[in-house]
Amino acid sequence: MTDPATQNSSDLIASDRVEGTAVYTRQGERLGHISNFMVEKRSGQVRYALLSFGGFLGLGNDHYPIPWSMLSYDTDKGGYVVDLSKDVLESAPRHTPDTPPDYDDTYGRTVFSYYGLIYPW
Repeated sequence: MTDPATQNSSDLIASDRVEGTAVYTRQGERLGHISNFMVEKRSGQVRYALLSFGGFLGLGNDHYPIPWSMLSYDTDKGGYVVDLSKDVLESAPRHTPDTPPDYDDTYGRTVFSYYGLIYPW
């Protein structure tokens, strides 16, 4: 089966093809998948990918907002790669699918600060 994310040679990808794409560590360990992503309303820039991670057989997965700038696409893996370990991710800001936070500036600063990044908005 061909990975839908690699079927198109363009630099652009449809949102429905990003959702479900695997996320790996630099060492090649699968962390989870992108459940969806958060887009800034005015600029149209993607701010976060929500990484679905944890649980068992898809149950009990939490969503971890990862700043989009931390992800890079790896065509060989057919997924995104991030410089994070499971240990770092397990302590990261997260929420359950049913209880998303207010994605306001305070929350954004918390997320970016956790990863050692400056919140640019």
